[in-house]
Amino acid sequence: MTALRSSEVILAVDNINTYYDEIHILRNVSLHVGLGELVCLLGGNASGKSTTLKTILGIVRTRTGSVEFVGEDMTDRSTSYRVARGMAIVPENRRVFAPMSVTENLEMGAYLRTDDLREDFDRVYTLFPRLYERRRQLAGTLSGGEQQMLAMGRALMSRPKLLLMDEPSMGLAPILVEQSFEIIREIHKSGVAVLVVEQNANLSLAIADHGYVLQTGEIVLHDGAAALLAHEGLRKAYLGR
Repeated sequence: MTALRSSEVILAVDNINTYYDEIHILRNVSLHVGLGELVCLLGGNASGKSTTLKTILGIVRTRTGSVEFVGEDMTDRSTSYRVARGMAIVPENRRVFAPMSVTENLEMGAYLRTDDLREDFDRVYTLFPRLYERRRQLAGTLSGGEQQMLAMGRALMSRPKLLLMDEPSMGLAPILVEQSFEIIREIHKSGVAVLVVEQNANLSLAIADHGYVLQTGEIVLHDGAAALLAHEGLRKAYLGR
């Protein structure tokens, strides 16, 4: 397996081994996201995708290896420190603050900032006009698609250098999944590096620069998006053909 690595790496995960108690979840996982790249991490249920994101964020700790972000070793840093340095996540199942309004949820995404937020509100409302229409509505009363928009907008309010997305297609109707991936493409075009963790290989690789395939806690494939789409084993396992 040939390692592809950008000359300007914003995220470097090298040789991490993550455990839950004594259960070995991730085995020697390495992956890299270049400055301004969109990278996808593909895998089925229980492959270790979400654990990889949690390790990158510092929610769980690796026993070996390192997590480097914007040129700094984050391996022993707290989650809040990593967020302050420019990581943001759109979590699985959205996890919006249901009793709070849309506007209040967006403000929570910028809780570490002390500067003027108006430009960021304008950017989010331009990307998601529906959120502007619903800005005073309680987040818990939004549809699933609207909550996904809100989770993405909330993450963008921190002005992230790296946006981590955990299963953005989960629980959405097919038309909303396609809309979500179009918005991810737009975010990427704006210059934000993106790591998408997904089961939907077809849509993910359609917008990605390159991708990794995770299987039972190990990276088994890494290549450019076009090469992965053409890979016979991947097509059979994830693309249904």
